[in-house]
Amino acid sequence: MRSALTFAREPHRRGMVRVESWWGRAFLRAIEELAYDDNQLSGARSLARSGRIGGLVVEPGRFAAAVDDELGLWTVTGTVPVLDGDSVAALSEVLGASPERAEALLVGELPLDVAEHAEEAGVELVPYGDELAVTCTCGHWHAVCGHSLAVLHQLCWTVDRDASVLLHLRGAERDELLGRLRSELPRNRDTAPAAEIAAPGESTRDQVDDVEIALDAVLRARHLLEE
Repeated sequence: MRSALTFAREPHRRGMVRVESWWGRAFLRAIEELAYDDNQLSGARSLARSGRIGGLVVEPGRFAAAVDDELGLWTVTGTVPVLDGDSVAALSEVLGASPERAEALLVGELPLDVAEHAEEAGVELVPYGDELAVTCTCGHWHAVCGHSLAVLHQLCWTVDRDASVLLHLRGAERDELLGRLRSELPRNRDTAPAAEIAAPGESTRDQVDDVEIALDAVLRARHLLEE
């Protein structure tokens, strides 16, 4: 069974959301390649900031969220290719090769040299635009609708804040990977940040209301029925 991460509804935001990390910017470029034109992309960004997208569910290879607009309530689901077992093992080896890399991921960061070494091992961490497959119940005429692009933007913000969510999406399950890295850190290093890191759904994300919890449960149930 796939391990699912759930994230609360993003609040309404007045201004632009800045994507700071190298992996977040790479993911954003892949999303922008899917847009029909700049107007669609601009509208999707506005919708992503509107607070009208429900809790985000992220599983290895899949993600989903509900979108509420003036025409109704829609469900967006998407898939990305997952890394095979050998690729996940290679990624784990790269991350565990130095305490600095492990500690960085434990606080949500992904050093660029990890990506470089992973690519040398044949492992691509950020999906390309044509690897992002999305569907929406709105039945829009274009292959990728504004609802889908809005959900993808929120997914991008989420992985930008915590690189381990990107790796989870790609098939390196978060709890298993971080647990392994914690256990391999030398005992004589200061690992307080690693011990204190909150898993998705805890600390700042524990204020999900009953509606959001129900929505997440429905979305996860849909996924399980589709398996």
